[in-house]
Amino acid sequence: MKEIRGKIHGVAGPTVSVKGMTGAVMNTVCLVGKHGLLGEIIRIKEGLVTLQVYEDTSGISVGEEVISYGIPLSVTLGPGLLTGIFDGIQRPLTKIRETTGGFITKGVKVEALDIDRMWEFNPVKKKGDKVEPGDVLGTVQETARILHRIMVPPGISGVIKEIKKDRVSGAEYICMLDNGKFIELFQEWPVRRPRPFLAKLPPAEPFITGQRVFDTLLPVAEGGTAIVPGGFGTGKTVVEQSIAKFSRSDIVVYVGCGERGNEMSEILSDFPDLKDPTSGLPLSLRTVIVVNTSNMPVAAREASIFTGITIAEYFRDMGYSVAMLADSISRWAEALREISSRLEEMPGEEGFPPYLATQLGMFYERSGKVRCLGSEDRRGSVTVISAVSPPGGDFSEPVTQASLRFAGALWALDPDLAYRRHFPAVNWLSSFSLYLAELNDWFGTQVADDMVAQRTRLYTLLQRQTELRDIIQIIGIEALQESDRLTLEAANLATEAFLKQSAFSEIDAFNTYEKQYGMLKVIFTYLDSAEAALKRGVYIETILDNPVKGRLMRMKDEPNEGFSKKAKDLIAAIESEFSMLEEK
Repeated sequence: MKEIRGKIHGVAGPTVSVKGMTGAVMNTVCLVGKHGLLGEIIRIKEGLVTLQVYEDTSGISVGEEVISYGIPLSVTLGPGLLTGIFDGIQRPLTKIRETTGGFITKGVKVEALDIDRMWEFNPVKKKGDKVEPGDVLGTVQETARILHRIMVPPGISGVIKEIKKDRVSGAEYICMLDNGKFIELFQEWPVRRPRPFLAKLPPAEPFITGQRVFDTLLPVAEGGTAIVPGGFGTGKTVVEQSIAKFSRSDIVVYVGCGERGNEMSEILSDFPDLKDPTSGLPLSLRTVIVVNTSNMPVAAREASIFTGITIAEYFRDMGYSVAMLADSISRWAEALREISSRLEEMPGEEGFPPYLATQLGMFYERSGKVRCLGSEDRRGSVTVISAVSPPGGDFSEPVTQASLRFAGALWALDPDLAYRRHFPAVNWLSSFSLYLAELNDWFGTQVADDMVAQRTRLYTLLQRQTELRDIIQIIGIEALQESDRLTLEAANLATEAFLKQSAFSEIDAFNTYEKQYGMLKVIFTYLDSAEAALKRGVYIETILDNPVKGRLMRMKDEPNEGFSKKAKDLIAAIESEFSMLEEK
């Protein structure tokens, strides 16, 4: 497309209006002013083109030149993404620090990926092979953890005329087709356009987080969506970081969207030292971090989640399971609101633009488990888990309600639980998962045939706990029936020993399904044995004072390996202890 030029007509915060850009195209990028700031066209009206600028607009003035080349906002995809730390428009922060010596300066230009770096390319196709979009041409060992598959970009097909091997760089092509098209190590993709796939697959397997309250009570399917709303101090960031560290995903894309700088600096300093529990290698070897702190330009914050989801889709197309974590989607919505107000658009509820839900849908709907493009049978997934920060913890506010339209699971964080130091502070009665029915077969075959029954029984126990606590507020615990006191005791054990989990304990931070199932069996064996003893006439105080209860509280400190045997031993001990209790 030809070059289009115009002159700045007005500036309002991150938005710039331009005159004279006849022929400009929506959602294409421009270079703004003498510093060449990066902007994107977001409105064309009556001879005026409006841009949102991804950098600080202070210092630019009316009359400065704006240039458009008709290219949409895109990211560079290829080897070098992993271990990378980028801002919302994929500028590498490490290189910016090396270039500027500090914070991002106005108009700084840095390549997203190092085009001069040499990579060992191992072709899996040869001259004369016919290839189609999504076919794997070869591989690059990007990190010790991840094999990077170099794929034919969408929209390109043909017969291989030449394919390179050994060491190649991003500045050269790796394959030439008979139709004259070249395929390079890197490819560009517009962030607002979903990457194509062959078919979307139904949810059939859980996304394993290692957190008992999520995996057992509120599972999200691989390729599903979950939102984590909660007020200040309820532990949203810790939940997101725990999932990033311990979830059973191949790739983690973490987007820090509008969060405080000290939180993001903690992530950036901690991740290189964290060990992947599955491989023992540094966690950063399978992680991409997109950082947009609260003091960075607001327009780049709006683009950051689309940058992150595009990178996640790229690894999905290789056949990997990707966890896309957004913290927090509310800060993204605030950026959308600020830009909308600069455009003087009609505000919706609480000042958010009327198209808030539409924009959220464009993001959330890019999750899913798919059959990837290409002649090989590859399946990949993007699971989206986003934190929401409703003001005052009010879940009726627009961002939470709009997110609920697309979320398959709600993990609602409760300030009362957080104040009692119960973490994860998930209110299990206010939360839900829409994936339970689809995942029941998996639980029955891969965990235990009665796992679904155990989970249902746990739900019932927790609901009864809430009812009994309401009754206690009126009549006191001593007035409860003895059977209800036992139910309350078992529910309190389930709450403290099962649902409460430490993200900072090496043993307790991640639990396998084997351990989760074993813990449930132990808890309900305790309840059944206690009820049997009560029916035999044993005093309620004698039952409640049984020291075996302490062993239940210490279950979480047992390693995952071999927990089934430990659970059987503990079940035998419980049954023995209660069988020996004397009748009154």
